[in-house]
Amino acid sequence: MNEAVKMTEEQQQQWIREQYQTATKYLAEKGIVTNSVKTEDSRYLVPLLALWKLTSLEGKSYWVLCGDLPSDHSSAEVATNARDALRHFSLKWQMQAENLLQAKSEEQHDFAQLLIGRAEGLYKLYEDESLWQAK
Repeated sequence: MNEAVKMTEEQQQQWIREQYQTATKYLAEKGIVTNSVKTEDSRYLVPLLALWKLTSLEGKSYWVLCGDLPSDHSSAEVATNARDALRHFSLKWQMQAENLLQAKSEEQHDFAQLLIGRAEGLYKLYEDESLWQAK
């Protein structure tokens, strides 16, 4: 998190814009075209992660996670707020990692280790009360 201190306000805003573009592009690659973002529900921890609550043209909402970790998404129905969405992704990645560890491929084992590390990091952020205090 020390990197955030070194970034100017302008650099932080640029990083947030880039993550928004990453999130919408990621969903577009999954066939989901976004129409709006719920900024009041979205959270950023510059330069580690951005968690967006995006709405598609069809009116469905999604949590989209991106940043210094694998991009991922889930239906907004999995969590009522950003904190619970982080916990959801943490648990989801732990389960995916377990499945990947069963594979024979070294590449899949390496990705499983990455997922485990990032899932543990997400869970620590979920548990950190200071991040979730109203400001």
